[in-house]
Amino acid sequence: FIARALRETGIRLEIINSEEEARLAVIGCYSLLPPGDEPALIFDIGGGSTELVFVDTTQHMPRILNWCSLPWGVVNLTEVTSGVDGPVLQRMQAYAAMRRRVRDSIGTFASTMEQKTSIRLLGTSGTVTTLGGVYLGLETYDRRKVDGLKVPLMSMRAICQHLSGLSLAERAEIASIGLDRADLVVAGCAILEEILKLWPARELCIADRGIREGMLLRLMAHKTI
Repeated sequence: FIARALRETGIRLEIINSEEEARLAVIGCYSLLPPGDEPALIFDIGGGSTELVFVDTTQHMPRILNWCSLPWGVVNLTEVTSGVDGPVLQRMQAYAAMRRRVRDSIGTFASTMEQKTSIRLLGTSGTVTTLGGVYLGLETYDRRKVDGLKVPLMSMRAICQHLSGLSLAERAEIASIGLDRADLVVAGCAILEEILKLWPARELCIADRGIREGMLLRLMAHKTI
């Protein structure tokens, strides 16, 4: 595909690795972190993986302390889990199974990180922006209202629990979710809940920005972090 794109368009595609993906996500959205000297966890829930990045923001530019790429995103986690849209009991079991898969994959990374009593959380992805819209009760998605939104963790976890018990049709009826995300939002909730359980904070800040903005900022500054 890369060779064909170059041959037919003259565009030379660059494939980035997981570490570069995490770095670009940090560059793109770290400015939305709540002020403070505590360590921060920035995470990006994608389709086939989830990036977790711990950063120190005491300097002018954020410094990455540690990172990992989980092998689960909303698409592949949904694909390997049966019963997500079955009867209520099956839905509950499916959600618990999703959370176990995420918990098992994140456990090693979590054990290497010093547990802090205070931490700042910033999430970027379709999952957290969708849930931000649900929290606000938006009839149509509005980036201006979601980008930079701060949601109490208790409220976010309550939304995840509620959505995990709904059928596909019931999730699709929620304006901020709709048909486009109804089938994948439960997996996103499972990933998010495990992150919030391991690193509890007072609130979750939501970013409707990330890798693309990171690429632009890096090109503008001609430097990386």
